[in-house]
Amino acid sequence: MSATGEGTGRVVVVGAGIAGLAAALRLLESGARVTVLEASGRVGGKLLPGEIAGVRVDLGAESMLARRPEAVALARAAGLGDRLQPPATATAALWTCGALRPLPKGHVMGVPGTADALAGVLSDEGLAAIAREADLPRTEIGEDVAVGEFVAARLGREVVDRLVEPLLGGVYAGDAYRLSMRSAVPQLFEAARDHDSLTGAVRAIQARAAAARQTGPVFTGLDGGVGTLPLAVADAVRARGGEIRLATPVRALRRVTAADAPGTDWEVVTDDRVLSADAVVLAAPAPAAAALLAAESPGAAAELRAVAYASMALVTLAYRRADTAALPDGSGFLVPPVDGRTIKASTFASQKWGWIGAQDPDVAVLRTSVGRYGETAILDRPDADLVEVSREDLRAATGLDAVPVETRVTRWTDGLPQYPVGHHARVARVRAHVARLPGLAVCGAAYDGVGIPACVASAWAAADQLRGDLRAVRDLTAHPVRSLHGGAGE
Repeated sequence: MSATGEGTGRVVVVGAGIAGLAAALRLLESGARVTVLEASGRVGGKLLPGEIAGVRVDLGAESMLARRPEAVALARAAGLGDRLQPPATATAALWTCGALRPLPKGHVMGVPGTADALAGVLSDEGLAAIAREADLPRTEIGEDVAVGEFVAARLGREVVDRLVEPLLGGVYAGDAYRLSMRSAVPQLFEAARDHDSLTGAVRAIQARAAAARQTGPVFTGLDGGVGTLPLAVADAVRARGGEIRLATPVRALRRVTAADAPGTDWEVVTDDRVLSADAVVLAAPAPAAAALLAAESPGAAAELRAVAYASMALVTLAYRRADTAALPDGSGFLVPPVDGRTIKASTFASQKWGWIGAQDPDVAVLRTSVGRYGETAILDRPDADLVEVSREDLRAATGLDAVPVETRVTRWTDGLPQYPVGHHARVARVRAHVARLPGLAVCGAAYDGVGIPACVASAWAAADQLRGDLRAVRDLTAHPVRSLHGGAGE
């Protein structure tokens, strides 16, 4: 079927993670008819609510950037505005050089503006390298560069190994010496292009934030967990007439061009039916999107197949609160890989989130994360081993030696796309290929950022692009162009 002059068309969204759901809701708000197809048995992707020892927790992402508007706006649109809740404490630590040390402030993703407050984290030589950086000749950054490579050249490897790596690892589970500065830390990339000094670039970013009065919390969560966000968005999609079909993997995507009608239609093939659509949003991970694009856009498919993913596991542990009295204050700690520990971070969830701590005064919840890009051996171990190594590291870092009352391991296999140098160019090539197919758009974590706001932004951009495509089809249907042969042209 083709779009008619009455409506804005029928759209199929492939994938019911937060990007697919956000795209669906935006399209419904413009009057489109939307069906969302999800291969798994639930919505939400990497956002997953759960429970341990009778306490509701997040088993996936637990927070979202508050200084970007998209995720907060989506939460409000889904009726969760009154449940937005900043962390109860933003004080975090680094477990490095054999001790828990306050996480330094005044940095951009671990890159400092000065050497202040870094004593104890860096050696005297490392501190001196930061102090000398402003005297170095300018480094041309080019079209892209690895974060670790650029920062190490300017400030020394210690800054990368003890500050940048643990912070980037918490977001991407990646290797700072491979990750693209342009894609992973875009504001630092742009500032570094405009300044001779990297520390000067960091201070400029901080000055702009101060001028914009960005003084509120950097991150926010939701009472009940960030995992409730996709559930609420799915409810909003259904309330607006959208359909969500779970356990419905898409097997093929076919473009069908009618010889006697303008515009391009699509067929979306599942196990038990073929859906006709005027437009399709691919909000699936890169490998799944590549498989569906192989026939219609082999160029895009080839680019998406090259996107690598990191796997990780989250270990959630519930203790009797009385047994955790020795825990330090704060929200938890990060672990630099250079220190040779197994866990890469721990969150003191009951201290970080008031809504968790308030549920049961006798239960304390902690969680650890395990696994970085290229680390596969640790994730091949059974759940019991991951719990034990987490307990060992927690004991060494904090002295916590109690036996948890319950544990839970959540594995995110191929959960985080990696953004190596040149990722932005790859994404541009994907979109250039896709743009040749009217009525098709892509979105999600594989493109412009892995955080919730970035995924929502990419979803909105995809939806807005398709709204334009559908309007064009509608206009062509109402006013067909005459070809030189007297028929309707395309």
